[in-house]
Amino acid sequence: MAKQAFVIGTCDTKAEELRYLRELLRSAGIDALIVDVGTSGDAAPDADISASQVAACHPQGSRAVFVDDRGKAVANMAEALRQLLAGRDDVAGVIGIGGSGGTALITPAMRDLDIGVPKVMVSTIASGNVAPYVGASDIAMIYSVTDVAGLNRISRRVLGNAAHALLGMLARQVPEAADDKPAIGLSMFGVTTACVNGITDALAADYDCLVFHATGTGGISMEKLATSGMLKGLLDITTTEICDLLMGGIFSAGDTRLDVLAHTELPYVGSCGALDMVNFAGRETLPAYYRQRLVYEHNPQITLMRTTAEENAWMGQWIGEKLNRSRGPVRFLLPEGGVSALDAPGQPFHDPAADAALFAALEATVRQTSERRLIRYPWHINDPEFAAAAVAEFHALMGTGQPR
Repeated sequence: MAKQAFVIGTCDTKAEELRYLRELLRSAGIDALIVDVGTSGDAAPDADISASQVAACHPQGSRAVFVDDRGKAVANMAEALRQLLAGRDDVAGVIGIGGSGGTALITPAMRDLDIGVPKVMVSTIASGNVAPYVGASDIAMIYSVTDVAGLNRISRRVLGNAAHALLGMLARQVPEAADDKPAIGLSMFGVTTACVNGITDALAADYDCLVFHATGTGGISMEKLATSGMLKGLLDITTTEICDLLMGGIFSAGDTRLDVLAHTELPYVGSCGALDMVNFAGRETLPAYYRQRLVYEHNPQITLMRTTAEENAWMGQWIGEKLNRSRGPVRFLLPEGGVSALDAPGQPFHDPAADAALFAALEATVRQTSERRLIRYPWHINDPEFAAAAVAEFHALMGTGQPR
């Protein structure tokens, strides 16, 4: 089936803009279809795929979409759109337009598309916090400047640029890499950089090393690629996002972090990188109940709080329960010398008792087998010896070497 561009929006309020986008794409030789995601139930003559056709893709049928409750209607239309796009093999690219409701409706379906499929969203809220809409995907968000409410001298230019951006993505294919090295995922924070750099230096000749910044979306992105089959293994050295999940920091990857272990059989080498810290914004944003805690100002925008022994025991149990669900080979490495650059002798977060509580909780929780093992090492996480140990364990799991 020939590939097509899908132009998505609500025809009852944005038909003029959708027609404009479709015409720009078609005039450049791209087959483009308007997909109506309006929830009014009214027929739209401009739509190539009607709202009724989209709604029928909902698991409960169109009756779940065309309801009196607007919130439910939008949420269910979003699910119907997800099902529609997932069931087609002719999606060359997608462009959507909308306000807050339209953005919330369209972007979930965009997020489900594979990384690399062109996705452009023109939105009235694109100049604010777009993390809830973009998530771990590669959606290009474009601020509409004016409201998406008809064509004018501003909206024509913004929408035209968005259409031309999509055209460029469709017309110019990204060249495939010359080598065919398998890709692997690694998690890193500034305070574990030395370790992860050492690992990538050792593995770069044999693997395409994709390093993800452990700021919430980084962990989500890494695991999404892993579950989609794009990664052949994981070196999840920096699991700090779990601190933020459990203690209310700003870099949580959500409670599905580490679920990749239950969903795949990928070789997994993990560790405790930066489990000594919870991330908050400026110091003034620290919750009142944490004001007496040990904190470190990483920069004016980020304040770090040292985790306690009790919190480390909690994290150890949480991680251990996730490891117990693993389907593939797992090696989780415990660096007895410290878990981050700040958790070292003479550094502000050095707390061997807190680290010991973490390790003890892991050992008490994890059901160890020949395939699932915890391994203690006497080194600091950023010592070259620890990086070498992680590399050796990874090679062993991949069948390309022996563990240390």
